[in-house]
This record gives sequence, C-alpha cells and structure tokens, in this order.
Amino acid sequence: MNVFIAGGTSGIGYSLALHYCAKGYHVGVCGRDLHKISGNKPSNLLAYQADVCEISSLTLAVQSFLNEQENLDLFINCTGSYAEDVAGNISYEEAAQMLKTNILGATNCFEVARTAMLHQKSGHIVVIASVSGILDYKNSSLYTKTKRAILQFSDAYHRALKPFGISVTTIAPGYVDTLKLRALNNNDLSKKPFLVPLDVATKKIVEAIDAKKKLVIFPLKMKWMMTFLSLLPAPILNLIMYKKAKWMKQE
Repeated sequence: MNVFIAGGTSGIGYSLALHYCAKGYHVGVCGRDLHKISGNKPSNLLAYQADVCEISSLTLAVQSFLNEQENLDLFINCTGSYAEDVAGNISYEEAAQMLKTNILGATNCFEVARTAMLHQKSGHIVVIASVSGILDYKNSSLYTKTKRAILQFSDAYHRALKPFGISVTTIAPGYVDTLKLRALNNNDLSKKPFLVPLDVATKKIVEAIDAKKKLVIFPLKMKWMMTFLSLLPAPILNLIMYKKAKWMKQE
C-alpha cells in the first residue's frame, strides 16, 4: 500500500507516517523543512522537500514517490498554518500564510491526489481540518474561517469524486498534544480543554480512515460543546468566543 502524507514531517502527520511504516507500507512524507524529522526514520519512509502552496512542488514530490508507475492508495493532508486574530491583531504575513496554506495548499493537495487517483478508479484522500471549523459565526477568527472552508470544499470533493471510486475523509480534531501546539503556547497547555494525547489522536484518525468515514470530530466532549455553542444566538456566541480568546491569551 502506498501512503503519502503532506505535512508529514512532524506532529500528527509524522505520527501517522510511523504508524503506516510499522505496518510495512510504502510511505512518503513532504514538508518545507525536512530537519523536523526527528531520530532515525524507518527505512520504508521517504521524505521530500515540498511546499503545498506550490502545486508543481507537491506534484513533483508525489510523482517521485510513486516513480510514475505505482498507484497512490492513500493521501493525507496534515498541513496547516495558525495565528489567532480574535483577541488581537495579526500581521499581513501571518494572515497571508494562513490563507495560502489552509486554502490554496489544501486545494492543491486535493488536486494532486485526485489527478493521481482518477486513472486508478480508486483511492482515499484524507484532510485534517479542525473542530473550530464547525462553528459558523460572524466574528470568528481567520483561522476558524479557513478551517470551515476546508470542511465545505472537502464535502464538495467527496461528492464529486465518489462516482470515480475515490473516498474523501475529513478529520476535525480538537486540541492535540503536539510539539507545535506546545511551541505556540510556551509549553503551557493548561487552557486547552479536552486535550488529546498524540498517540490517542493517531489511533482515532487511523480508525476513521480504515472505516472510510466521511467526517469525524473528536474528542466527543469537544464535539458536544461545539454542537451546543452552534445553537446559541450569534451575539451571545460572538461574546463567548471573544472572551475565550482573551482568556487564552492572558499569561
């Protein structure tokens, strides 16, 4: 089985790569910085330097992995860019990077995977989104809006590719204990509700992939909370989310 993971050099992506390597699969990962790969990587793991924001770069990485001969069975997009702008300002560079990575990059991943799989009449595309995208309210952060957009066009690709035998699974996790999350929060995750250990998150994602589910939201408590919040009137929801963002930014 051939598995390619964009954003697979660290965090959830690398954890998934190690899981599939342990099963003896042919696994490829790509990222902008290959130095993120820690320790001795498995012999059946191939790493490529690529930027998902550049479709030619991503296409070359996937083609090199497949040697233009083998099928692409599973493509997982674990890329993402984050900056909070609800309780404070973010720079143009941060905003642009989020839009490029979370929207353009995700679209490029779908297109490269779709192109590789169409002739096969089979394949599975997985995108890691965020539970934050479940909420739809006027003053949500740019990050939340990009993740909500991913949920929407993942649903569109699911509908469009199903007749060609290609499955699409969207994963919307809550907070997962990764080095990136710790770096963004000065190693203090005390304000991250329902935090999920990386190994637990990996297991849940793998189970969702194996079952070819359309959409999986976890942990369950976070799913319930988001469902409840989505039922609130927009002014109340805006106030709650603003106060939450302010509280989380306090040292």
